[in-house]
Amino acid sequence: MILIIEQLLNGLQYGVTLFLLAAGLTLIFGIMGVINLAHGSLFMVGAYAGTYVAGLTGSFWAGLPAALIAAALTGFVVEAVVVRRLYARDHLDQVLATFALILIFNQSITMLFGRQPVYAHMPDAFSGAVTLMPGLPYPTYRLLIIATGLLVALGLYLLINRTKIGMLVRAGASNRDMVRALGVDIKLLYTLVFGLGALLAGLAGYMTGPISSVQVGMGEQILLATFVVVVVGGVGSIKGAFVSGIILGVVDTMLRAFLPTILRSFMQPSDADAIGLGIASMGIYLLMALVLLVRPKGLFAAGN
Repeated sequence: MILIIEQLLNGLQYGVTLFLLAAGLTLIFGIMGVINLAHGSLFMVGAYAGTYVAGLTGSFWAGLPAALIAAALTGFVVEAVVVRRLYARDHLDQVLATFALILIFNQSITMLFGRQPVYAHMPDAFSGAVTLMPGLPYPTYRLLIIATGLLVALGLYLLINRTKIGMLVRAGASNRDMVRALGVDIKLLYTLVFGLGALLAGLAGYMTGPISSVQVGMGEQILLATFVVVVVGGVGSIKGAFVSGIILGVVDTMLRAFLPTILRSFMQPSDADAIGLGIASMGIYLLMALVLLVRPKGLFAAGN
């Protein structure tokens, strides 16, 4: 029972990380109609910028604003220089252009920091563990990630549902042409949305740095799962990104943790491990297929 609770918490932590990435990506795709494969590169930029500043200052908290600012500024530049020219182009052009950005970002990071993974320091106050229940010590830093993700989700909910900017974002996700026809500065709206998405990606990258490798290409490793979250939750839906992120994070973690063990009860250990890990790696994609069979547009409508 304790192991199940621990893995559920790990799944929740992975789920909120996916949400931080998917929230920006679903808005960019839902409002702008742009398939941005370089979103994972913004995740990497935030991780490297924050880790670099934290290493210079010796303070994890000094690296946090550096990660957010670096990712947001990079997002603004990418939107102004590249993405803005892709709005009227078809998706193939968007895929090719943003894939080229991945290569550019990866090579740029390699030239600046090298190919070896960079060690990210954990804040001293959150480097230990807290006992949640007898026999269940859990890393405090993972709880910090969970709390951060939940606070960001609450902040985005209030922004999207309680502000004028949020109203425009929801309208843009539902009907871009109507928002443009009403005289809204659509270019400014696109820039703000893209910058917000980049900032959230940078936050996710920096927060996950101490528990995973900060290395070249780290964004591509999580980008595919992020796209699955966007599709399952519904393109353009923040609520969908949050719900599907949590569900898929928990499903992926639980399958990887327990499926091989379950299969060992009636298979050879080597076969059980191979088959179990293979099925676990496909788990979220199988779940996506099942959801799309029932709800082809995802769990929630755009703008929710």
